[in-house]
Amino acid sequence: MSMKLLQSRSTFILLTVLMVAFLPTKRSFATNLDQRPNVVVILTDDQGWGDLSAHGNSNLQTPNLDSLLRDGASFESFYVCQVCAPTRAEFLTGRYYPKTGVSGVSRGEGRLNSDETTVATLFQKAGYATGAFGKWHNGTQPPLHPNYQGFDEYYGFTSGHWGHYFSPPLDHNGKQVRGKGFVVDDFTNHAIDFIRANREQPFFCYLPLNTPHSPMMVSDRFYQKFEGAEIDMRYRDPAREDIMMTRAALAMVENIDWNVGRLLGTLDDLKLAENTVVVFFCDNGPNSYRWNGGMKGRKGSLDEGGLRSPLFIRWPGRIEAGHRIKQIASAIDLLPTLTALTGIQSTTGKPIDGRSLKPLLMQTESDWPARNLFSIRRDQVSVRSPRFRLDASGKLFDISVDVGQTKDVSSEHPQVTQDLMRAAAKYLIAMQAEFKKSADRPFHLGFAKSTKLPARDGVEHGTIRRSSKAPNNSFFEHWTSEQDSITWDVDVLQSGTYEALVYYTCAKPNVGISVNLTWETTAGRSTTSAKVIEAFDPPLYDKSKERVEKSHYFVKDFAVLSLGKLTMEGGPAVLRMTASDFQGAQAIDVHSIELRRQ
Repeated sequence: MSMKLLQSRSTFILLTVLMVAFLPTKRSFATNLDQRPNVVVILTDDQGWGDLSAHGNSNLQTPNLDSLLRDGASFESFYVCQVCAPTRAEFLTGRYYPKTGVSGVSRGEGRLNSDETTVATLFQKAGYATGAFGKWHNGTQPPLHPNYQGFDEYYGFTSGHWGHYFSPPLDHNGKQVRGKGFVVDDFTNHAIDFIRANREQPFFCYLPLNTPHSPMMVSDRFYQKFEGAEIDMRYRDPAREDIMMTRAALAMVENIDWNVGRLLGTLDDLKLAENTVVVFFCDNGPNSYRWNGGMKGRKGSLDEGGLRSPLFIRWPGRIEAGHRIKQIASAIDLLPTLTALTGIQSTTGKPIDGRSLKPLLMQTESDWPARNLFSIRRDQVSVRSPRFRLDASGKLFDISVDVGQTKDVSSEHPQVTQDLMRAAAKYLIAMQAEFKKSADRPFHLGFAKSTKLPARDGVEHGTIRRSSKAPNNSFFEHWTSEQDSITWDVDVLQSGTYEALVYYTCAKPNVGISVNLTWETTAGRSTTSAKVIEAFDPPLYDKSKERVEKSHYFVKDFAVLSLGKLTMEGGPAVLRMTASDFQGAQAIDVHSIELRRQ
């Protein structure tokens, strides 16, 4: 189903029918459902391969994460993408991320195509209770919100960044709520509650934690060990390492480990451990130059250090404890692996790029075929074969003896180099065509009763600027002229009347400003507006728990103002926000707009 076809009313109706078919009320229960194992997937953000004591890092202690390696299987050469949203898309779909509609991490680039089928939807259809708790980063507006992508329960944030980690605004099944305490503790609490509530039935619990991604906020309890501490194990080029960043990241990982211990303890207390598959991996390399086993690169890189992740899979009594797997594997393999382990159907309606790792886990493989794994960033491709890595510049490295990529061996293996370069070129052409399909997609509006369009997804015009250099967690500020505007490109999936609301702040001297929202198409337009009659100018959230200098994250609360009602026809359109009747030097700061179908 092409994204362009969603512009038609008939396709919207068809898509609605398909989505309803995947709701929990339509589950098809198998007779042996009670014997199927539960699944818990833990995904951390910007951790990297080296941030584990089990991998030899003596700078920190991660006994609970290490226990998954000790008590389950571990993959020595497991690869993800170089940044967050692509890895999540590959895990969710079993497909290389450009095929899913994902092209990056900001301003809508992390969105899945609406016709992708996620691993959660497969488990939901098979009768599992499904829940996700943490960072989603694969779409905000329905039908891309987690509740429309296979999850009965969702608590977290759908953006790529979140600017504050202590009791921030969060999303609970599409409703804005206020978090309670440190976000990773909070997400884990909700995951534990979900497991307790569903202990009598099979469940699929996805815990995509958002640390040690910046902002480098962590509670004193975990940071005090590292504050001012000497860091013994360093990045291979110590001059490039930011020690303050390293200390904060290590503290955040120890917090993750503590929370993983609480979750594993819950499985033990409920006597569920023996019948639960627990998976742990990371979404990309570390977010700073710090010890990473001597590998080259970090987050954002197509080298080993940017792509290699731990992968631990524990299933007591079924997967041998301490089993080490040398074959290369990837995030695209997790969907077919989890469906194979649980015996549920893996048909998604689209070709799966991944391969089930069950034969490796169960040690039943007689002949594991060799393959290549591909990594792409814009027009650069890196290829990993069972022995070699062809990097994005065309150099060849024998990873079996040179994990740090220090010696180019392309002249010693010309045929291997030629074959991998040919494979890389073919993959690049195919993926560039996929990137082209997903370029300039409008944002869905009207699939659900309420649609929120954050500043992240808008475009500023004139003097307006973002509060943060990263759009993912920003608001619009510095609105100084009636010629300024903010626009959102949308695809209205259902014609009708919508109430428009703006989430805003306004300093007292600017009260009385008029805020206008216009629906614009080539065929017509409609406008609604309202005056700001009350000041709302709260302070920024306290940043005293941020452990690095020069933070660029700024968060505050916002009030809600109804702008009245807009009548919109289905199809592509532009929503344009303007301001008039300036009373002071500026208009309002804008966090988001919400459209509620009447």
